[in-house]
Amino acid sequence: MSGFFISFEGTEGGGKSTQIALLADRLRKQGQHVRLLREPGGTPIGEEIRHLLKHSEANRQMVPEAELLLMNASRAQLVREVIRPALAAGEIVLSDRFYDSTTAYQGYGRQLDLALVRSVIEFAVGPTHPHLTLLLNVSPEVSEARQRARQAASAGPRDRFEEADRHFFERVENGFLRIAKNEPQRVKLVDAAQNIDAVHEEVWRLVEVSMAASGRC
Repeated sequence: MSGFFISFEGTEGGGKSTQIALLADRLRKQGQHVRLLREPGGTPIGEEIRHLLKHSEANRQMVPEAELLLMNASRAQLVREVIRPALAAGEIVLSDRFYDSTTAYQGYGRQLDLALVRSVIEFAVGPTHPHLTLLLNVSPEVSEARQRARQAASAGPRDRFEEADRHFFERVENGFLRIAKNEPQRVKLVDAAQNIDAVHEEVWRLVEVSMAASGRC
């Protein structure tokens, strides 16, 4: 049986990590083999790149072009080392972010040329694309409130992306919505301002429909 690839996308504070964990648990209870991944990261090389991109004090002067290339270096490794073998083995791959985040963050957010961004992404991923993308959507106000709550509750390292201003995140949100509008068959919008259980049920419904249409279950 061939595998199935689901990516979760959205701005900060959308609840991606929570929803991925809930979906993975429900799929495993059905006897499915599930692989959980995150971007950037997911491999030893990718995790080193993740630290540099998000947490390192040495990244404060990173230019958008370097950010774009590092994101896709991590992605190229992840696709070849993990995602393709997992799909070939019939696993369900759940990824916390994939290439739509690059289009939204580096393309729309950092305002790099979209055609250039897409060409770098295509070089990194080749024919490997998600079967389904779940866009967990919240307003900038909700995103900011959830980020503040998360930061207050955690003593973790700084996150360079969370240091961006509201205008940046408004551009990112607009980018995600444009992606969803342009690819409605793959990208499904989920109202992530709802409570956790309601979001999970909507995620589950969309996954069931998409996997049934593909013949996966």
